[in-house]
Amino acid sequence: MRSLLILLFSATMALADGEKAGAFDYYVMALSWSPNWCEIEGDDKESDQCHPRHDHGWTLHGLWPQYHQGWPAFCPTAERPPSRSMTRDMADIMGTSGLAWYQWKKHGSCTGLSAADYYALSRKAYESVVRPDIFRRLDKTVKLPAAVVEEAFLKDNPQLDADGITITCRNRHIQEARICLSKSLEPVPCGRDVIKDCTLRDALFTPIR
Repeated sequence: MRSLLILLFSATMALADGEKAGAFDYYVMALSWSPNWCEIEGDDKESDQCHPRHDHGWTLHGLWPQYHQGWPAFCPTAERPPSRSMTRDMADIMGTSGLAWYQWKKHGSCTGLSAADYYALSRKAYESVVRPDIFRRLDKTVKLPAAVVEEAFLKDNPQLDADGITITCRNRHIQEARICLSKSLEPVPCGRDVIKDCTLRDALFTPIR
């Protein structure tokens, strides 16, 4: 019994860390509403991302390789890690260079791409989706159903289907819009472990700073 548990535990771990780079099924692009992230944790960290001069709205949390069930992370790769200039150049859409570096380490290493190509693909994915402008026009914190956020993305992105996007919440705030894309960045249905829609009808949504 103990040997079986060890085997099962090892198999579970293999789905998380150390998988072969480039061996995955599709991408999840996670877009984070920066003002909410700042409310939840960024302000406490005194993150530069939260300074009003940046005018951040939907930022790119990451472009994550995904299996149909599970995902790889921290994959061994022969590719060189990104330079400081590479990560700095991603801060305009990712908020900070530190996040850009961490996303390469955890997720980019699993793509089979070089750091430069991973960042270029991440930017292309980010630019391929219209971030609904209506949320940038808020002048005060509102409460809304999480489904409204999904509907706004679907309205502005007719190429997306409801089974290819999910909205997540954290600490009663809208957290992220997660959009599933093929390796060539075409919309695809999300796996069952990705579709975990927030069901709050009074989720908090804070305005641009």
